[in-house]
Amino acid sequence: MRSRKKLVAVAGALAVAALGTTGVAGATTAPPDSEAAGTEPAGTEAAGTEAAGTEAAGTEAAGTEAPAPTAPPRGDADLVIWADDTRTPIIEEIAGPFADENGITVDVLELEFGQIRDQLSLNAPSGEGPDIIIGAHDWLGELVANGVVEPLDVSAVADGFNPVAIEAFTYEGQTYGLPYAVENIALVRNTDLVPEPPATFEEMIQIATEYHEANPGSDHLGLALQIGPEGDAYHLQPILSAFGGYIFGQNEDGTFNPEDLGIDSEGGLAAAAFLQEQAAAGLLNADVTYDAMIEAFGSGQAPFAITGPWAISQADNGFAATGVPYAVSAIPAREGGEPPAVFVGVQGFMISSFSEQKDLATSFVLDYMSQESTQLALFEAGGRPPALISAAEQVADDADIAGFNEAATNGIPQPAIPQMSAVWSALGLAEVNVLRGADGAAEFTAAAEEIRSQIAG
Repeated sequence: MRSRKKLVAVAGALAVAALGTTGVAGATTAPPDSEAAGTEPAGTEAAGTEAAGTEAAGTEAAGTEAPAPTAPPRGDADLVIWADDTRTPIIEEIAGPFADENGITVDVLELEFGQIRDQLSLNAPSGEGPDIIIGAHDWLGELVANGVVEPLDVSAVADGFNPVAIEAFTYEGQTYGLPYAVENIALVRNTDLVPEPPATFEEMIQIATEYHEANPGSDHLGLALQIGPEGDAYHLQPILSAFGGYIFGQNEDGTFNPEDLGIDSEGGLAAAAFLQEQAAAGLLNADVTYDAMIEAFGSGQAPFAITGPWAISQADNGFAATGVPYAVSAIPAREGGEPPAVFVGVQGFMISSFSEQKDLATSFVLDYMSQESTQLALFEAGGRPPALISAAEQVADDADIAGFNEAATNGIPQPAIPQMSAVWSALGLAEVNVLRGADGAAEFTAAAEEIRSQIAG
C-alpha cells in the first residue's frame, strides 16, 4: 500500500535544511540526483530498458547506430576524478593546491553526468576507472550492488552538513559519499506573461493552453517541459503524482517497496490520459528536448517551464543569462488534490572501491570538498543549494532557492533502490509513445508490466 507521509516529511526536511536550518535527523531515504535528463540530472538517465510492446519513434536514424559511450583513458595521474562539464572547472581549481600539497598529480576528466554511473561500473574493476566521482544519491543502490563504491567515514565533518543530505548518502547502514548539494525541479514562470503564480494545476494548464492557442508557432511552448525522443520520467514525476500516480510505494519504515508499483494504478492511468489529451491539444509533444525547453523559455516564448536550477544558472543561455523575467514556485496542486511530488535529490562525492589511492581520495573529499568556499563555488557554478549548513545560510535569501525549496516541501526523495533502474527507460518510452498518439492506458500498463518483469528477473 502506498504511503507518502514519511516521504514528504523527509523532502520537507531537505528543503528546510537547505535554507540553513539543521533539518531532521533520521531520514529514511538513501539516495534524477538526480540531475535532469538532457542537462546533466543523474537519476534521469535511462537504464537501457524498453517498455514491452512500445518503441519511441525517431529514436534512431535509419541505418545508423550511435556508438556506445566510453570513458576517457585514466592516464598516468596519481589521482583521477570524474566530473561533468559544470563541476569540472571548479574541481580543477581545488585539485591544484591539493596536488601541490601532496606532491602528486591530479586529473579531472570530464564525462556527461548521466554516463558517470554506468562507466564507473564498467571501468572500475579493470583499474581504468577514477578514484573519485561526483554523482547522485539515487545511484547508490546500483553502485553498492555492483561493489564499485567505498564506504566513507564522514563523522569528522558530518555535524556541519544538512543531516538529511548525509542520510541520503547512507545505504543499508553505511555512508558512501559526502554531499554537496540538494536539488529538485519546480515551476518557473515568465513574470511578464504570468505576473502571479497559478493557484491550481488546472489554472496553470489553462494559461498554458491559451498561450499555445494564441502563439501556435513551433518556437512557442505553452508549457516548456523537456521530454525528448527517449522520454523523461524524471520530469514526468510531478504530473504522475498530481493525478495520484506513483512509482514505488513506501513501507512503514520509510523504505521503498519495489513490489508496489503505481504506474498503472488508477492515478497513474489518469496521468496517462492527461498526457494523451494534451498531446491531442498540441500543448505537450515529445520533440521538446532540454535545449528546446531552455531556448523557448529563455527567449520569452513560454509562460511556464518545469525545470531545475541548472536551467537558470547555465552560463550561455540559462534564464539568468538571457535576462528573461522569471520567478520560481511550487507546481500547484489539482483542485481537491495533493500537491505534485517532485523528486528531491542530493549530489556529492564518492570514492571507487577499486581505487589504489583511497587515503588520498578520502583526504581530498573530506578536507577539501567539505570547505565552505568549495561548496559556495559549486553553488555558483550549478545553482544547487549547498548541503553544507554554513554555505546554505549564506544563500538563504536567494529567491530562486526559496522557490525550489517551496517545491521540495511537497517532494519525495528519489528512490535509491536498484529496482529504480528498471523504471527510467520503460516509463520514458511510454510517455513518448502516448505523446505520439498511442493509447495512454495501454502504454502505461505495458510499461508497468515490463518493469515488473525486469524486477522479477
